[in-house]
Amino acid sequence: MEQIYIYLFVMSAVTVAIRLVPLTLIRGQVRNQFLRSFLYYVPYVTLAVMTFPAILSATQTPIS
Repeated sequence: MEQIYIYLFVMSAVTVAIRLVPLTLIRGQVRNQFLRSFLYYVPYVTLAVMTFPAILSATQTPIS
């Protein structure tokens, strides 16, 4: 039962690290054109990746 607290602590530490590391490393404006375009399209790609499989499996038949 005590291991669950260790798991929760590790999970929360990783989540906080993922959110804080970019904020501390990237303080100014991103000047790299490739990185800027990549960061611009990330929300659209994430939405498409979550939506497209749901569209294909909505009717439970691949034909429709």
